[in-house]
Amino acid sequence: MYSHIQVGAHDLPSMVAFYDAVLTRLGLVRMPDEDDSGPPGAGWHCPGKRWPQFFVQLPFNGLPATCGNGTQVSFMALSPAHVRAAWETALAMGGSDEGAPGLRPHYSPDYYGAYCRDPEGNKLCFVHANDLEP
Repeated sequence: MYSHIQVGAHDLPSMVAFYDAVLTRLGLVRMPDEDDSGPPGAGWHCPGKRWPQFFVQLPFNGLPATCGNGTQVSFMALSPAHVRAAWETALAMGGSDEGAPGLRPHYSPDYYGAYCRDPEGNKLCFVHANDLEP
């Protein structure tokens, strides 16, 4: 398990708006802004839980943000309907389609997922399976 995941951003306000809209569909909430002495950014988590966390932030090294080839951030969803809602919202907010919602039985019989890229090219997955616990 991970404690937090962070992706870089070029256009931070647009990326925060994208993730605010998409992650709300999965039940995540934005954390209060904190001055952690790092570059500006925003973070989300499940209500009532400190971990895990997801962040979008300007890169610490000051160089332009880039998406990773072969990198994917996968978010758990409470139901197939939540998978579809997150994916549809991502596309409406400027994301691009990488795989429509549906069963993926080659992963497991109950794996229901959808894939997209955020507006800056980071690959995302939204997935529901019976034994995933958000």
